[in-house]
Amino acid sequence: MAKINIKIEGIPYQVEAGSTVLEAARACGYEIPSLCAYNHGECNRGSCRVCLVEVVGARGLVASCVYPVNEGMEIIISSPKATAARRASVELLLSNHSMKCQQCDKNEKCELLHVAKLTGAREDMFLGEQTPTTYDNVTPAIVRDTSKCVLCGRCVARCANAHGDGVLTFQNRGFKTIIGPAQNRTFDKSPCIMCGQCITVCPTGALMEKNDIAKVDAAMAAGKYVVVQTAPAVRAALGEEFGMKIGTPVTGKMVAALRRLGFKKVFDTNYAADLTIMEEATELLSRIKNGGKLPMITSCSPGWVNYAEIRYNGLLDHLSSCKSPHEMMGAILKHYWAAKVGIDPKDLFVVSAMPCSSKKYEAQRDELKTRGLADVDAVLTTRELGKLIRRSGINFAKLPDEEFDNDIVGEYTGAGVIFGVTGGVMEAALRTAAFVLTGKEHEGVKFEEVRGFDGIKEASFDLAGMTVNVAVAHGMKNAKVLLDEIEAGTSKYHFIEIMGCPGGCINGGGQPYVRECFLPNEDPDIVDTYRAKRAQALYSEDERQTLRQSHNNPQIKALYDEFLGEPNSHLAHELLHTHYNVRTPFPELD
Repeated sequence: MAKINIKIEGIPYQVEAGSTVLEAARACGYEIPSLCAYNHGECNRGSCRVCLVEVVGARGLVASCVYPVNEGMEIIISSPKATAARRASVELLLSNHSMKCQQCDKNEKCELLHVAKLTGAREDMFLGEQTPTTYDNVTPAIVRDTSKCVLCGRCVARCANAHGDGVLTFQNRGFKTIIGPAQNRTFDKSPCIMCGQCITVCPTGALMEKNDIAKVDAAMAAGKYVVVQTAPAVRAALGEEFGMKIGTPVTGKMVAALRRLGFKKVFDTNYAADLTIMEEATELLSRIKNGGKLPMITSCSPGWVNYAEIRYNGLLDHLSSCKSPHEMMGAILKHYWAAKVGIDPKDLFVVSAMPCSSKKYEAQRDELKTRGLADVDAVLTTRELGKLIRRSGINFAKLPDEEFDNDIVGEYTGAGVIFGVTGGVMEAALRTAAFVLTGKEHEGVKFEEVRGFDGIKEASFDLAGMTVNVAVAHGMKNAKVLLDEIEAGTSKYHFIEIMGCPGGCINGGGQPYVRECFLPNEDPDIVDTYRAKRAQALYSEDERQTLRQSHNNPQIKALYDEFLGEPNSHLAHELLHTHYNVRTPFPELD
């Protein structure tokens, strides 16, 4: 990219041509207050006016987030005119904002509070009527509080960019403007898939996951036998909640923290990921050999399943019938492990620590109950787990590294670890499918063709003389391309992996926020590379494992020998498989 010459505060710099003033200033070491998620590609509207600066020769102040640099430009950030204007902009936002900061779940990660401090915004400068509030906490996944919304539009853009959806929109005009589902509906009466991507970009607490810490507290207080399982993506990001570098794997410290929180057992969902592969790979090969419905599509992402049930419900029989790994783990804990250790399943309370808000919705579905009991009783996001650890006074950085509980259901392989990144489920399944077809391990454990962050990845593999065509998509905007091909009858694939969140679980709606203003010790390019760094944490753990294929997990073998019989057996279907339903986002119109 070509460089151009500019001046900021009288100091000459060379910056990238095509940059905005905001981008150029930050590249040169200046922090102009902003509520733009410019670094995520969302919301460069210039509407909040928080980033106003002077440009010599321009008529009036300019919004630095949308104003492009040009050769010879002179930018003044600290003039009295610019600083007063930025302060007034923030004060106007605060005048229509709920000021219950102490009670807000976004406290300490609120960008509005951050820019208020930067600009020196004064309290109660513009008193008067406030826009009527909508508070939507109907679903188990997402809470919307318009009293905290600053109308930045970042959530609107993220929903559109990730999923091609317009679930969230600007409504009304002027003082009555709000953001929400059409007609200001609650999320349960909209096509929302509960993925939580909107939460990850909201600068305030206007959109948050529903906090389930109280459920866990109540179960412990009631004397339940409370156990916890953790998804692979959690260990790749939890350290960020405690100031550690993005991509720092914290598996051992996470386990130690969970023990100190009072959980009776700390299990790894990776065990169930290996189990999922055994069931899913067997199901795939059965469909291929017996003329079953193809392509088969993965079903471990509840956001994707929600999308399919609402928007592509004519394709539901293409989805694998396998439950997601944490739901399988819950079923195995309650109906296999509990009997082994002498615990009444009704007294066992299973908590899942997940990178995903949609898992909260998934856990309460009737389709994910076994013998009258929910497989999973409560779901905590990575962010909630961080809050719980901090509340308990645990110094996370000083914890020792401890091992997961490994009694009967604790062993896992590298294949289970990589479930947390887009392409990981596909790669894990291929490792086992190759063995099932050939009776020997595939030469080279990795299937590099399905790795990476391209929107759609495709590959063909020769497995025992059988050509298997596969595709991987993440984010519904990309998945739609593959789904439309299936509907049109032109799909060439046998197996498709779809993840609801861009990048997969490492970028789930419950993961730590990635904002430069709260990550002062990170590399300047961190916003562009955080997904890759989290993914590398998982790939590195995969490479450290002695066993890297799910079918080689000795405890999974024992589970089949002693209990399930074989993959896709009758008992396996009762415990580990489910079904899907046609859903309408507007039930009152049926």
